[in-house]
Amino acid sequence: MKKVFAVYAAPTTPNIRPVTVADLKALKQAGRRFAMVTAYDVSAAAIADQAGVPILLVGDSLGMVMLGHETTLPVTLDDMVRHSAAVVRGRRRALVIADLPFLTYATPDQAVASAGRLMQEAGVQGVKLEGGAAMVPTVTKLVELGVPVMAHLGYTPQSTHQIGLKVQGKAAEDARRLLEDALALEAAGAFAIVLELIPTALAAAITERLTIPTIGIGAGAGCDAQVQVWHDILGLNEHAPRHAKRFAELGAAVQAALVAYREEVEAGAFPTEANSSRIAPDVLAEALAPVG
Repeated sequence: MKKVFAVYAAPTTPNIRPVTVADLKALKQAGRRFAMVTAYDVSAAAIADQAGVPILLVGDSLGMVMLGHETTLPVTLDDMVRHSAAVVRGRRRALVIADLPFLTYATPDQAVASAGRLMQEAGVQGVKLEGGAAMVPTVTKLVELGVPVMAHLGYTPQSTHQIGLKVQGKAAEDARRLLEDALALEAAGAFAIVLELIPTALAAAITERLTIPTIGIGAGAGCDAQVQVWHDILGLNEHAPRHAKRFAELGAAVQAALVAYREEVEAGAFPTEANSSRIAPDVLAEALAPVG
């Protein structure tokens, strides 16, 4: 743990102030774009924080990229608390937002209880939930109680069996509903809205009509910010979705390193003296001498 922080953590100086939700709104007002990336453990959080990424999302996508599920649906609140706590321990400046997992916010009261665990036990600074106008009472309740809420419209992974993995809002009626949902969520107090898999022009139009930031993923460059999944942009999975860009191929690099490690172990080339500890010959002889 300490080694991770020593190598990767951002400098802990008095001049480094943690990012707040107010900072994000100020960025939008100033016309400055920003990035958000998923993080699921302490190492990822520390690296992203040092890289200057202002928001870390502990996404329920961990169900697929970390736990091997086919969808986000099996992710539990306990899963989210555990991974979120690790991310919080790894960051120094970034704002940490955690997803409320499937069916843990079916009512406003249940959402309050779930958000309470994530904020009190894990230490996140806010939560994200999926859904449009139907979520307004829940968002209102959470915000009234001091919970910062990030909304999520368009393709909502927790509804994948209902809506399918496809671009949302291509028909006029659907596009209008997304705009109306965004405005309703803003009025309810959401501090930002993720727009996933919606047409670029629609995302830009929604962004122009909101005073809170929009964060796009597969929604074009007209949003105020962008979010991507850690594994997609770093090349840690076999296939990246169309809306992602490979900024590195770390999966191939890690595999090559592990092949080299295995080969050196098999050949007896590792470990060397430099990787080993010593004991004085006389001490060893004394330890191995027969007793009595």
